[in-house]
Amino acid sequence: MNRCGPLPTERAAVPSLALEDDYVARFEFDGGIDPLLRVSLEPGEKIAAESGSMVAMDRSLSLKGKMKGGFFRSLARKVLNDETFFQQWIEAEKEPGEALLAPNLPGDLRVLKVGERQYRLSDGAFLAATEGVEITTKMQSIGRALLAESGGLFIMSTAGEGEVVVSGFGSIRELDVSRDRPILVDNGHLVAWDQALDYELTLNTSRSGLIGKLVQSQLSGEGIVLKFKGEGKVYVCSRSKTGFLDWLSGSNEESKAPKNE
Repeated sequence: MNRCGPLPTERAAVPSLALEDDYVARFEFDGGIDPLLRVSLEPGEKIAAESGSMVAMDRSLSLKGKMKGGFFRSLARKVLNDETFFQQWIEAEKEPGEALLAPNLPGDLRVLKVGERQYRLSDGAFLAATEGVEITTKMQSIGRALLAESGGLFIMSTAGEGEVVVSGFGSIRELDVSRDRPILVDNGHLVAWDQALDYELTLNTSRSGLIGKLVQSQLSGEGIVLKFKGEGKVYVCSRSKTGFLDWLSGSNEESKAPKNE
C-alpha cells in the first residue's frame, strides 16, 4: 500500500511520549517546549480534534465537521460551554497518514487515559481524543459557576474509553490528591481533574471570617482557589490566561498613557 511521505518536522532530542497500542490512534509529542501533537492513523481510524487545531496533515487524511452525540448534545456544547457546534474529525479513510495538531495558546500537552478514570476539563483544555471518548457537559453548583474560572455553570467532562489530549498555558504538572493530603489550586491554573474528586471554593488565606478573608485576599493579591479532596489526580499549568490578559491589558494602557516631557 502506498503511503504519503512523513510530515517534514524535526523531532526534538527530548524523549517523546508514545502511548500503548490499546487504543487505535497513536499520539506522540514533537518538540520540547510548546510541542506539537503528532497523530498517526491507520485506515478506518479517526480522532476528534479542537476546531482550528490542525497544523498540517498528509493528503491521504480527510478533515470533516460532524455532530458528536446528536443534535441536542452538540447544541449543549455550543450554548452551555461556548464550544463549536460541529466537532472536527480527522480520518484515515483508505490509506494511513499523520497529522500535526497544536492548541490555541502556547504550552504543554498531556495525554489522559479515560475509562475507569474520567476527568473534568477546564475551558480551552481539550485538544484531541480517540473515537471512543465522548466530551459531555455537566452542571456544577451556582457558587462554583459564578466564582470559578473552570467553565461556568456547565463544565466539560469525559465519558467512554480511550485517550484524550489536554493542553495548558505554560508547563503542565500532575498532582496527586489523597484523603490526608487535600490541595488548593488557583482556578486560573487548572487544566483537568479527576471526576471522583470533591472540590469546593475557598479563599487562599489563613484569616478567619468572611470579611477577614476578603480583606486579606485583596491585600495579598490572591483570589479564589479550589480545594480538592478525596483520591485522584489534578493537572495544573504554570501560566494563567486571565492573569496574562490582565498583564497585557495593563501594559497596553501604560504604553498609551501620555508622557510628561
